[in-house]
Amino acid sequence: MAHYAFLDDSNIVTEVIVGIDETETIEGLSPEEWYGNFRGQKCLRTSYNGKIRYNYAGIGDIYDPIDDAFISPDPNCGHDESFLNAKKQWECSKCVEAWKAEYLNETNPL
Repeated sequence: MAHYAFLDDSNIVTEVIVGIDETETIEGLSPEEWYGNFRGQKCLRTSYNGKIRYNYAGIGDIYDPIDDAFISPDPNCGHDESFLNAKKQWECSKCVEAWKAEYLNETNPL
């Protein structure tokens, strides 16, 4: 069993399905090729554990073919400090500071 993401022409994930294991073939084609041909969309494998393409694909995520990564949309937190980290996940130092100030104290250290 493996998971596969379907992409539109803008490389945005439109659906994620459970399919056959990536080592199996369908009519001599890899699952990505067969599912893609069947649906008429680009199809790429995705993984819960992040061992391929950095992150598990979700509907609305963007596929970056240069880094071969699924990336969630920018959370638009309103700060200029938001950036993609090495794991292709959004971070914002201002949001982290605000979270620590609100949720952490001497009795609940990080």
